[in-house]
Amino acid sequence: MVYILAAGLTFLLAVVFTRLIKSLALKLQIVDQPDRPRKIHKQPIPLLGGAAIFLSFTLVLFCFSFFTDLVIKDFILAKHILGIIIAGIIIMIGGVLDDKYGLKPKLQIVFPILAAMIIIASGIGITHIRNPFDGVIRFDNWEYILFWRQGIAYKITLLADFFTFVWLLGMMYTTKFLDGLDGLVSGITVAGSFIIFGVAMSKNVAQPNTALLAIILAGAFLGFLIFNWHPAKIFLGEGGSLFAGLMLGTLAIISGSKIATTLLIMGIPILDVAWVIARRVFSKRSLSSGDKKHLHFRLLDIGLSHRQAVTFYIFLTALFGSLALVLQTLGKLIALLALIIVMLILAVTLVILYKKKSAYAKQE
Repeated sequence: MVYILAAGLTFLLAVVFTRLIKSLALKLQIVDQPDRPRKIHKQPIPLLGGAAIFLSFTLVLFCFSFFTDLVIKDFILAKHILGIIIAGIIIMIGGVLDDKYGLKPKLQIVFPILAAMIIIASGIGITHIRNPFDGVIRFDNWEYILFWRQGIAYKITLLADFFTFVWLLGMMYTTKFLDGLDGLVSGITVAGSFIIFGVAMSKNVAQPNTALLAIILAGAFLGFLIFNWHPAKIFLGEGGSLFAGLMLGTLAIISGSKIATTLLIMGIPILDVAWVIARRVFSKRSLSSGDKKHLHFRLLDIGLSHRQAVTFYIFLTALFGSLALVLQTLGKLIALLALIIVMLILAVTLVILYKKKSAYAKQE
Protein backbone atom coordinates (compact mmCIF):
# COMPACT_ATOMS: atom_id res chain seq x y z
CA MET A 1 0.00 0.00 0.00
CA VAL A 2 2.82 2.41 0.86
CA TYR A 3 4.33 1.97 -2.62
CA ILE A 4 1.04 2.82 -4.32
CA LEU A 5 0.70 5.89 -2.08
CA ALA A 6 4.25 7.06 -2.82
CA ALA A 7 3.95 6.51 -6.57
CA GLY A 8 0.48 8.05 -6.74
CA LEU A 9 1.42 11.12 -4.74
CA THR A 10 4.56 11.74 -6.79
CA PHE A 11 2.60 11.20 -10.01
CA LEU A 12 -0.05 13.78 -9.05
CA LEU A 13 2.57 16.31 -7.94
CA ALA A 14 4.45 15.81 -11.21
CA VAL A 15 1.27 16.52 -13.18
CA VAL A 16 0.61 19.72 -11.21
CA PHE A 17 4.23 20.92 -11.32
CA THR A 18 4.55 20.15 -15.04
CA ARG A 19 1.56 22.38 -15.81
CA LEU A 20 3.01 25.18 -13.68
CA ILE A 21 6.53 24.84 -15.09
CA LYS A 22 5.18 24.76 -18.64
CA SER A 23 3.41 28.09 -18.09
CA LEU A 24 6.51 29.55 -16.44
CA ALA A 25 8.79 28.44 -19.29
CA LEU A 26 6.49 30.03 -21.86
CA LYS A 27 6.31 33.24 -19.84
CA LEU A 28 10.10 33.42 -19.55
CA GLN A 29 10.55 32.30 -23.17
CA ILE A 30 12.66 29.30 -22.17
CA VAL A 31 11.75 27.20 -25.18
CA ASP A 32 13.42 24.82 -27.60
CA GLN A 33 13.43 26.40 -31.04
CA PRO A 34 13.33 24.07 -34.10
CA ASP A 35 16.40 25.79 -35.54
CA ARG A 36 18.72 22.82 -36.22
CA PRO A 37 18.49 19.80 -38.53
CA ARG A 38 18.50 17.48 -35.50
CA LYS A 39 15.32 19.13 -34.14
CA ILE A 40 12.26 17.39 -35.49
CA HIS A 41 9.54 19.44 -33.81
CA LYS A 42 7.90 22.15 -35.91
CA GLN A 43 7.23 24.84 -33.30
CA PRO A 44 8.87 26.14 -30.09
CA ILE A 45 8.36 23.75 -27.14
CA PRO A 46 8.76 24.80 -23.48
CA LEU A 47 11.80 23.44 -21.63
CA LEU A 48 12.48 23.10 -17.87
CA GLY A 49 10.50 19.85 -17.60
CA GLY A 50 13.19 18.41 -15.36
CA ALA A 51 12.34 20.98 -12.70
CA ALA A 52 8.80 19.56 -12.40
CA ILE A 53 10.18 16.03 -12.04
CA PHE A 54 12.79 17.09 -9.50
CA LEU A 55 10.32 19.05 -7.35
CA SER A 56 7.79 16.22 -7.18
CA PHE A 57 10.47 13.57 -6.58
CA THR A 58 12.26 15.61 -3.91
CA LEU A 59 9.15 16.60 -1.95
CA VAL A 60 7.92 13.02 -1.67
CA LEU A 61 11.40 11.62 -1.03
CA PHE A 62 12.01 14.20 1.72
CA CYS A 63 8.70 13.44 3.44
CA PHE A 64 9.13 9.68 3.32
CA SER A 65 12.76 9.94 4.42
CA PHE A 66 12.53 12.34 7.35
CA PHE A 67 8.95 11.91 8.57
CA THR A 68 8.75 8.11 8.35
CA ASP A 69 11.16 5.23 8.98
CA LEU A 70 10.59 3.71 5.53
CA VAL A 71 13.66 5.01 3.65
CA ILE A 72 16.47 5.83 6.08
CA LYS A 73 17.36 2.46 7.55
CA ASP A 74 19.79 -0.40 7.01
CA PHE A 75 22.36 0.80 4.45
CA ILE A 76 20.56 4.02 3.39
CA LEU A 77 21.58 6.93 5.64
CA ALA A 78 20.29 10.49 5.98
CA LYS A 79 23.48 11.81 4.36
CA HIS A 80 22.74 9.69 1.26
CA ILE A 81 19.31 11.26 0.85
CA LEU A 82 20.70 14.76 1.39
CA GLY A 83 23.44 14.01 -1.14
CA ILE A 84 20.87 12.95 -3.74
CA ILE A 85 18.80 16.09 -3.14
CA ILE A 86 21.79 18.48 -3.25
CA ALA A 87 23.18 16.80 -6.39
CA GLY A 88 19.75 17.16 -7.98
CA ILE A 89 19.68 20.88 -7.11
CA ILE A 90 23.07 21.34 -8.80
CA ILE A 91 21.80 19.55 -11.92
CA MET A 92 18.65 21.70 -11.96
CA ILE A 93 20.64 24.95 -11.63
CA GLY A 94 22.86 23.96 -14.55
CA GLY A 95 19.84 22.78 -16.52
CA VAL A 96 17.92 26.04 -16.11
CA LEU A 97 20.98 28.08 -17.10
CA ASP A 98 21.57 25.92 -20.18
CA ASP A 99 17.91 25.93 -21.22
CA LYS A 100 17.83 29.73 -20.94
CA TYR A 101 21.26 30.75 -22.20
CA GLY A 102 22.59 27.74 -24.14
CA LEU A 103 25.82 27.18 -22.22
CA LYS A 104 28.94 26.00 -24.03
CA PRO A 105 29.85 22.31 -23.51
CA LYS A 106 32.83 23.18 -21.28
CA LEU A 107 30.42 24.97 -18.92
CA GLN A 108 27.64 22.39 -19.24
CA ILE A 109 29.87 19.60 -17.93
CA VAL A 110 30.69 21.49 -14.71
CA PHE A 111 27.28 20.73 -13.20
CA PRO A 112 27.25 16.94 -13.85
CA ILE A 113 30.80 16.76 -12.46
CA LEU A 114 29.76 18.62 -9.29
CA ALA A 115 26.66 16.44 -8.92
CA ALA A 116 28.70 13.23 -9.22
CA MET A 117 31.20 14.53 -6.66
CA ILE A 118 28.39 15.37 -4.22
CA ILE A 119 26.93 11.87 -4.56
CA ILE A 120 30.37 10.42 -3.81
CA ALA A 121 30.92 12.83 -0.89
CA SER A 122 27.61 11.69 0.63
CA GLY A 123 29.02 8.18 0.92
CA ILE A 124 27.38 6.55 -2.10
CA GLY A 125 29.94 4.54 -4.05
CA ILE A 126 30.70 1.37 -5.97
CA THR A 127 32.63 -0.58 -3.34
CA HIS A 128 32.47 -3.88 -5.22
CA ILE A 129 30.98 -5.78 -8.13
CA ARG A 130 30.15 -9.46 -8.23
CA ASN A 131 32.59 -11.70 -10.05
CA PRO A 132 30.38 -13.70 -12.46
CA PHE A 133 32.53 -16.75 -11.88
CA ASP A 134 33.14 -16.57 -8.12
CA GLY A 135 33.14 -14.09 -5.25
CA VAL A 136 33.38 -10.32 -5.61
CA ILE A 137 35.82 -7.77 -7.02
CA ARG A 138 36.43 -5.07 -4.42
CA PHE A 139 37.29 -1.40 -5.05
CA ASP A 140 37.49 -0.25 -1.43
CA ASN A 141 40.94 -1.59 -0.56
CA TRP A 142 42.66 1.81 -0.66
CA GLU A 143 40.84 4.21 1.61
CA TYR A 144 41.83 7.25 3.66
CA ILE A 145 39.67 8.44 6.55
CA LEU A 146 39.34 12.24 6.59
CA PHE A 147 37.36 12.61 9.83
CA TRP A 148 34.68 11.00 11.99
CA ARG A 149 31.25 12.46 12.72
CA GLN A 150 28.59 10.84 14.90
CA GLY A 151 30.35 7.54 14.63
CA ILE A 152 30.47 7.63 10.83
CA ALA A 153 33.79 7.74 8.97
CA TYR A 154 34.09 10.25 6.14
CA LYS A 155 36.76 8.97 3.81
CA ILE A 156 38.26 8.88 0.34
CA THR A 157 38.28 5.49 -1.35
CA LEU A 158 40.37 5.92 -4.46
CA LEU A 159 39.21 3.13 -6.79
CA ALA A 160 35.61 3.13 -5.57
CA ASP A 161 35.31 6.90 -5.93
CA PHE A 162 36.91 6.84 -9.38
CA PHE A 163 34.60 4.11 -10.73
CA THR A 164 31.58 5.78 -9.15
CA PHE A 165 32.47 9.10 -10.79
CA VAL A 166 32.92 7.51 -14.22
CA TRP A 167 29.71 5.47 -13.80
CA LEU A 168 27.55 8.45 -12.81
CA LEU A 169 28.98 10.74 -15.47
CA GLY A 170 28.50 8.01 -18.09
CA MET A 171 24.88 7.44 -17.07
CA MET A 172 24.09 11.16 -17.11
CA TYR A 173 25.54 11.68 -20.57
CA THR A 174 23.82 8.56 -21.89
CA THR A 175 20.39 9.96 -21.03
CA LYS A 176 21.45 13.44 -22.18
CA PHE A 177 22.49 12.22 -25.64
CA LEU A 178 19.47 9.92 -25.82
CA ASP A 179 17.01 12.79 -25.40
CA GLY A 180 16.09 13.18 -29.05
CA LEU A 181 12.48 11.98 -29.36
CA ASP A 182 9.37 12.87 -27.39
CA GLY A 183 8.96 10.62 -24.34
CA LEU A 184 12.06 8.51 -24.99
CA VAL A 185 14.18 9.32 -21.93
CA SER A 186 11.11 9.71 -19.72
CA GLY A 187 9.72 6.36 -20.85
CA ILE A 188 13.02 4.53 -20.40
CA THR A 189 13.44 6.03 -16.93
CA VAL A 190 9.94 4.87 -15.95
CA ALA A 191 10.67 1.37 -17.26
CA GLY A 192 14.07 1.28 -15.56
CA SER A 193 12.65 2.49 -12.25
CA PHE A 194 9.95 -0.19 -12.26
CA ILE A 195 12.52 -2.88 -13.02
CA ILE A 196 14.79 -1.71 -10.18
CA PHE A 197 11.69 -1.68 -7.97
CA GLY A 198 10.96 -5.28 -8.94
CA VAL A 199 14.54 -6.36 -8.29
CA ALA A 200 14.58 -4.60 -4.90
CA MET A 201 11.32 -6.33 -3.92
CA SER A 202 12.49 -9.81 -4.92
CA LYS A 203 13.27 -12.37 -2.21
CA ASN A 204 16.93 -12.55 -3.18
CA VAL A 205 17.45 -8.81 -2.68
CA ALA A 206 14.70 -7.74 -0.23
CA GLN A 207 15.42 -3.99 -0.07
CA PRO A 208 12.03 -2.29 0.54
CA ASN A 209 13.62 1.13 1.10
CA THR A 210 15.43 0.97 -2.25
CA ALA A 211 12.16 -0.14 -3.82
CA LEU A 212 10.47 2.94 -2.36
CA LEU A 213 13.13 5.21 -3.88
CA ALA A 214 12.64 3.58 -7.27
CA ILE A 215 8.85 3.80 -7.23
CA ILE A 216 8.98 7.50 -6.25
CA LEU A 217 11.26 8.13 -9.24
CA ALA A 218 8.90 6.17 -11.50
CA GLY A 219 5.92 8.22 -10.33
CA ALA A 220 7.69 11.51 -11.01
CA PHE A 221 8.70 10.62 -14.56
CA LEU A 222 5.34 8.96 -15.31
CA GLY A 223 3.45 12.11 -14.33
CA PHE A 224 5.69 14.13 -16.63
CA LEU A 225 5.45 11.58 -19.45
CA ILE A 226 1.78 12.44 -19.96
CA PHE A 227 2.90 15.86 -21.26
CA ASN A 228 6.11 14.63 -22.88
CA TRP A 229 4.59 11.86 -25.04
CA HIS A 230 4.40 12.67 -28.74
CA PRO A 231 3.41 15.31 -29.63
CA ALA A 232 5.23 16.72 -26.61
CA LYS A 233 3.85 19.78 -24.86
CA ILE A 234 7.03 20.23 -22.82
CA PHE A 235 10.59 18.89 -22.98
CA LEU A 236 12.85 17.58 -20.23
CA GLY A 237 15.50 20.15 -20.93
CA GLU A 238 19.14 19.76 -19.91
CA GLY A 239 18.36 19.31 -16.23
CA GLY A 240 15.72 16.65 -16.78
CA SER A 241 17.77 14.51 -19.15
CA LEU A 242 20.79 14.60 -16.81
CA PHE A 243 18.68 13.97 -13.70
CA ALA A 244 17.30 10.78 -15.27
CA GLY A 245 20.80 9.35 -15.68
CA LEU A 246 21.95 10.59 -12.29
CA MET A 247 19.09 8.83 -10.50
CA LEU A 248 19.25 5.57 -12.44
CA GLY A 249 23.00 5.47 -11.84
CA THR A 250 22.61 6.27 -8.15
CA LEU A 251 19.85 3.71 -7.65
CA ALA A 252 22.10 1.08 -9.20
CA ILE A 253 24.75 1.82 -6.56
CA ILE A 254 22.52 2.33 -3.55
CA SER A 255 20.69 -0.94 -4.20
CA GLY A 256 23.89 -2.88 -3.54
CA SER A 257 26.00 -2.27 -6.65
CA LYS A 258 23.42 -3.65 -9.07
CA ILE A 259 25.56 -2.41 -11.93
CA ALA A 260 24.84 -5.43 -14.15
CA THR A 261 21.10 -4.91 -13.61
CA THR A 262 21.28 -1.28 -14.70
CA LEU A 263 23.53 -2.16 -17.64
CA LEU A 264 20.79 -4.51 -18.85
CA ILE A 265 18.25 -1.72 -18.49
CA MET A 266 20.43 0.93 -20.13
CA GLY A 267 22.50 -1.39 -22.34
CA ILE A 268 20.95 -0.36 -25.65
CA PRO A 269 21.11 3.41 -24.94
CA ILE A 270 24.72 3.05 -23.71
CA LEU A 271 25.79 1.09 -26.81
CA ASP A 272 23.94 3.56 -29.01
CA VAL A 273 25.71 6.54 -27.42
CA ALA A 274 29.09 4.74 -27.49
CA TRP A 275 28.68 4.06 -31.21
CA VAL A 276 27.77 7.67 -31.97
CA ILE A 277 30.70 8.98 -29.90
CA ALA A 278 33.11 6.59 -31.65
CA ARG A 279 31.89 7.82 -35.04
CA ARG A 280 32.42 11.44 -34.02
CA VAL A 281 35.92 10.71 -32.72
CA PHE A 282 36.98 8.87 -35.89
CA SER A 283 35.48 11.57 -38.10
CA LYS A 284 37.23 14.23 -35.96
CA ARG A 285 33.98 15.95 -35.06
CA SER A 286 33.14 17.55 -31.72
CA LEU A 287 31.58 15.15 -29.23
CA SER A 288 28.92 17.76 -28.47
CA SER A 289 27.87 18.15 -32.11
CA GLY A 290 24.39 16.81 -32.78
CA ASP A 291 23.37 14.52 -35.61
CA LYS A 292 20.68 12.04 -36.60
CA LYS A 293 22.75 8.87 -36.39
CA HIS A 294 21.30 7.65 -33.11
CA LEU A 295 19.25 4.46 -33.11
CA HIS A 296 15.99 6.31 -32.48
CA PHE A 297 16.53 8.51 -35.54
CA ARG A 298 17.40 5.43 -37.61
CA LEU A 299 14.05 3.94 -36.62
CA LEU A 300 12.35 7.04 -37.99
CA ASP A 301 14.43 6.82 -41.16
CA ILE A 302 13.09 3.36 -42.03
CA GLY A 303 9.50 4.55 -41.79
CA LEU A 304 8.40 4.08 -38.18
CA SER A 305 6.24 6.83 -36.75
CA HIS A 306 7.48 8.90 -33.82
CA ARG A 307 5.40 6.95 -31.30
CA GLN A 308 6.29 3.60 -32.86
CA ALA A 309 10.03 4.36 -32.68
CA VAL A 310 9.83 5.40 -29.03
CA THR A 311 7.62 2.44 -28.09
CA PHE A 312 9.94 -0.02 -29.83
CA TYR A 313 13.00 1.46 -28.09
CA ILE A 314 11.34 1.35 -24.66
CA PHE A 315 10.15 -2.21 -25.33
CA LEU A 316 13.68 -3.40 -26.11
CA THR A 317 15.01 -1.64 -23.01
CA ALA A 318 12.31 -3.15 -20.79
CA LEU A 319 12.76 -6.59 -22.34
CA PHE A 320 16.47 -6.85 -21.55
CA GLY A 321 16.07 -5.03 -18.25
CA SER A 322 13.41 -7.49 -17.12
CA LEU A 323 15.94 -10.30 -17.42
CA ALA A 324 17.51 -8.88 -14.26
CA LEU A 325 14.44 -10.11 -12.37
CA VAL A 326 15.22 -13.75 -13.11
CA LEU A 327 18.96 -13.97 -13.81
CA GLN A 328 21.89 -14.15 -11.42
CA THR A 329 25.35 -12.64 -11.98
CA LEU A 330 26.66 -15.07 -14.64
CA GLY A 331 23.29 -15.06 -16.39
CA LYS A 332 23.33 -11.27 -16.50
CA LEU A 333 26.79 -11.33 -18.09
CA ILE A 334 25.54 -13.72 -20.79
CA ALA A 335 22.49 -11.50 -21.30
CA LEU A 336 24.77 -8.46 -21.71
CA LEU A 337 26.74 -10.27 -24.40
CA ALA A 338 23.49 -11.22 -26.11
CA LEU A 339 22.37 -7.59 -25.90
CA ILE A 340 25.56 -6.45 -27.66
CA ILE A 341 24.96 -8.99 -30.45
CA VAL A 342 21.32 -7.89 -30.80
CA MET A 343 22.39 -4.25 -30.93
CA LEU A 344 24.95 -4.95 -33.67
CA ILE A 345 22.42 -6.92 -35.73
CA LEU A 346 19.82 -4.19 -35.27
CA ALA A 347 22.26 -1.43 -36.25
CA VAL A 348 23.36 -3.25 -39.43
CA THR A 349 19.74 -4.06 -40.33
CA LEU A 350 18.63 -0.46 -39.92
CA VAL A 351 21.50 0.86 -42.05
CA ILE A 352 20.68 -1.64 -44.83
CA LEU A 353 16.97 -0.80 -44.73
CA TYR A 354 17.74 2.93 -44.76
CA LYS A 355 20.05 2.60 -47.78
CA LYS A 356 17.45 0.54 -49.65
CA LYS A 357 14.77 3.11 -48.87
CA SER A 358 17.04 5.97 -50.00
CA ALA A 359 17.96 4.15 -53.24
CA TYR A 360 14.28 3.45 -53.94
CA ALA A 361 13.38 7.09 -53.33
CA LYS A 362 16.08 8.26 -55.78
CA GLN A 363 14.76 5.93 -58.47
CA GLU A 364 11.36 7.52 -58.17
